Amino acid sequence: MTSLFSSNFKSQLGEFIRQKHAVGFPYESSELRLRAFDRFCIRHHPRETRLTKEIAMHWAEKLPREHVNTLIRRITPIRQFAKYLNSIGSEAYVIPSGIPAKGVRYVPHIYTKEELTAFFRELDHCLYNSNSPARHLVVSVIFRVLYCCGLRSSEVLGLKVEDVDLVTGKLFICQSKGHKDRTVVMSDDILKLCQIYHSRVSLIFTNRVYFFPNHRGHHYNRQFLDFTFREFWTKTGIVFTNGNPPRVHDFRHTFAVNRLNQWVKEEKDLNAYLPYLSMYLGHEHLTDTDYYLHLVPEFFPVLTSESDERFSQLIPEAKK
Repeated sequence: MTSLFSSNFKSQLGEFIRQKHAVGFPYESSELRLRAFDRFCIRHHPRETRLTKEIAMHWAEKLPREHVNTLIRRITPIRQFAKYLNSIGSEAYVIPSGIPAKGVRYVPHIYTKEELTAFFRELDHCLYNSNSPARHLVVSVIFRVLYCCGLRSSEVLGLKVEDVDLVTGKLFICQSKGHKDRTVVMSDDILKLCQIYHSRVSLIFTNRVYFFPNHRGHHYNRQFLDFTFREFWTKTGIVFTNGNPPRVHDFRHTFAVNRLNQWVKEEKDLNAYLPYLSMYLGHEHLTDTDYYLHLVPEFFPVLTSESDERFSQLIPEAKK
């Protein structure tokens, strides 16, 4: 692990990441930021052996055109690393929690049916590549599971064969965000798709560990999902002129919004159903799920109707 780092903090950085992995955290994106921090220390503070306030606050400076949310994601691993250093008796400056100011909540792209159809059509045309013999099978299924089950990227990437029950259709999500486990049930069509996929991939990787294996039989990383998404989204020819561009994580947002939309059309009591969606998505707080009520304008005429007090109480901000 220390070979990933070269600064005077290399041994501590390596041990810090090993500790994270030991308790079940993938820590992939944070590891990339720690590697960037390692290069930063070599470039700007090559002789310093202690994580000082000068180093920490230099790193915490906002870069030109850097979004505040990106800055928060860049600072958080360094703050955690500093706390780790203090815990092992190595004095380190911890960037205060108020730096930077609270981030702006990102407004996701909610995919239309036409966009989803176009994207999945392109995935189904992925060609076989001898260097990665299962990739064409993986990409066609992994994004469908991601969307249709409302999973996080790390959850679908980390699925092991033993986590996927191809009889009952249950996915066992282990050690996800918040260090929690949960069970997600696939729809019948996704279950059938996974059954066919599994039988085909098993001919290439016998006795594999991960349900979606890369060319080495290990699991893919988030960069694979992002790169593959951009590759096949570009092929759809869909161009956006306003709003935030679509991302992989927006499949999860779209799943949640579509589920709420369906319940509204079916005149379900959202007060009763929202906790189930919250558990399904693995949210720690119900307020995280409430957020989806604000995403789609089509909700507002229904939910804020004066004739339906249940709905108007769900999203009071919509009346302001």
